[in-house]
Amino acid sequence: MDAKAKLHRIMAMPTLHVLLALSTAHCLNDLLQSVITAVYPMLKDDLNINFAEIGLITLVYQLAASIFQPVVGYAFDRRPFVRSLPAGMCCTVVGIVLLSYSDTLYGVLVAVFMVGLGSATLHPEASRITSLAGRERRGFAQSVFQVGGNFGGSVGPLLVALIVAPNNRHYVMWFLVFAALAFIAMRPICRWYGGYIKEIRSGVRHGVSGASLPLSKTRTIFTIFVIMVLIFSKYVYMASISSYYTFYLIDKFGVSISQSQIFLFVFVVSTAVGTLVGGPVGDRYGRKPVIWISILGAAPFSLLMPHVGLAMTAVLSFCAGFVLSSAFPAILLYAQELLPTKLGMISGLFFGFAFGVGGVASAVLGYFADAYGVEAVYNVCAYMPLIGVVAVFLPDLGNKFPAR
Repeated sequence: MDAKAKLHRIMAMPTLHVLLALSTAHCLNDLLQSVITAVYPMLKDDLNINFAEIGLITLVYQLAASIFQPVVGYAFDRRPFVRSLPAGMCCTVVGIVLLSYSDTLYGVLVAVFMVGLGSATLHPEASRITSLAGRERRGFAQSVFQVGGNFGGSVGPLLVALIVAPNNRHYVMWFLVFAALAFIAMRPICRWYGGYIKEIRSGVRHGVSGASLPLSKTRTIFTIFVIMVLIFSKYVYMASISSYYTFYLIDKFGVSISQSQIFLFVFVVSTAVGTLVGGPVGDRYGRKPVIWISILGAAPFSLLMPHVGLAMTAVLSFCAGFVLSSAFPAILLYAQELLPTKLGMISGLFFGFAFGVGGVASAVLGYFADAYGVEAVYNVCAYMPLIGVVAVFLPDLGNKFPAR
């Protein structure tokens, strides 16, 4: 291998220390966010609220995140801000404090709104930096980044079961320790990103501003619509698990709150494993096959789950979570390849749409659960992965992305 080839290989390698810091920050951020859904049973008892109001809490949180994510992404595409990630974490800290002590539904809504603002800042910005630091192995980079969030989301409910559930909701304040760790993890990210911006402005490093679109405007809009349909099918089903799975287990099988959190932990771990697999497989075989197989492939498991016992419910939830979650790194990278000059905006749009779909679905499913029972939710949502058949309309982009 000659010197030029060696240099190209080195330049193509991802910046691992930045990716690990991004994954850690994502882990800690999503750990803090997962506290919201994990304390739902406690909020229901403390505030004497119904399933519809539980859905309203999720709606406010998800809409706060979904509305502001593309706005934040677009703003920082135009004017990059090195300290954007710590600024978002400050919003999350305020939300966690309010969630610990609010004794009214309105106070809880303000708390989850603040946590949503924190999410709206971290996800598009961190996803943009992940793509930049991943260089030519962006699928691997996004998987590392996403698995951090999934792991944090899986650990959060378990920590709530161990720390908060045996005591009271004020113990949520202990999660501020993880916020402090997040600020520490963000320091090397800010240093690297600051250096990257300086190199772009000085002309030492080339950005993506001159990249051309791989498809015509009309085909790009149609393809984005297809991706949104796929996200809709994925996140409606995910909302049924994240918001109501614990209630489903308690209602159908009579498990305790702490035991239900452990089953939720099993499901979220499966999403972390699936995410870790999806990105590298997409790098190797293409985004479209991963998207096609992962969403539609979850259908057999989701359709069986409402009709089996407790043990098989845990097994099938793991399988469904694993297969379904492998799609998101491929979906996000596919969208970034559609609009390579707008990494933050497109990341914010799809993260935000995913959050918004989850929020609306949680609210609607809450009313549905009040009217027909929580078990009926799973009989209906089991069919959502079948919508994955629309992936056949996605054009093959060839995983092309401009070098940086």
